[in-house]
Amino acid sequence: MGIRKLKPTTPGQRHKVIGAFDKITASTPEKSLVVGKKSTGGRNNTGKMTMRYIGGGHKRRYRIIDFKRSKDGIPATVKSIEYDPNRSSRIALLYYADGAKSYIIAPNGLEVGQTVVSGSDVAPEVGNTLPLASIPVGTIIHNIELRPGQGAKMVRSAGTFAQLTSKEGAYAIIKMPSGETRKILATCKATIGAVGNSDHGLEKSGKAGRSRWLGRRPHNRGVVMNPVDHPMGGGEGRASGGHPRSRKGLLAKGLKTRAPKKHSSKYIIERRKK
Repeated sequence: MGIRKLKPTTPGQRHKVIGAFDKITASTPEKSLVVGKKSTGGRNNTGKMTMRYIGGGHKRRYRIIDFKRSKDGIPATVKSIEYDPNRSSRIALLYYADGAKSYIIAPNGLEVGQTVVSGSDVAPEVGNTLPLASIPVGTIIHNIELRPGQGAKMVRSAGTFAQLTSKEGAYAIIKMPSGETRKILATCKATIGAVGNSDHGLEKSGKAGRSRWLGRRPHNRGVVMNPVDHPMGGGEGRASGGHPRSRKGLLAKGLKTRAPKKHSSKYIIERRKK
């Protein structure tokens, strides 16, 4: 999956770098795996704005992704690689041998016509899903469960991958994309390979309009507000705003926000790098 840098024929094209769609093989999604998606505009059930800078954007349809991969032992053929507006990665449409269809996140190297399968006794090949106990040490993985049967919660974004570094009794030791090393129950499932569309991080929108298409409204900084609106507002001339804080006065940039007695802290061996 490459990227396209456009010629500066207009101001918006000058810095635009967008993903290439050369690996995408289908333009319309599978109808049975699509549901409607309503945008909130940042408003809650009473119509009050609870999240700022959200609204507008292109209408989307949600593709139902199979994060559980519970059809063990039934081979599935990759029918197409498709674009998904709800995530940074590409998705792959699977046709199972028993007639079922499902979408999965497309890993790097997955091709149309390839066969994937899930289960504890399958080969650790790209696209296959296995329990961590059955995956060889050192393998690159993604779509990792936190609790057995819950469905994949971690390492789902474009270009990300984790590594299974070792096993200790009932737990597997995983090195996360952030650099954090943590324990996960070995009965949890993970998929082999890295998530595809790894060039997503190189993309540049080029113009404000592309942000509006994604539903992002103009975002104004705290230092340009008045003291009544933000702790960093006010001051004569161009004041820097003092210590970085949130709109509600909580310190930003360096303040640890993780709960000190969080129960999952005992599973973290090494925290992520600053």
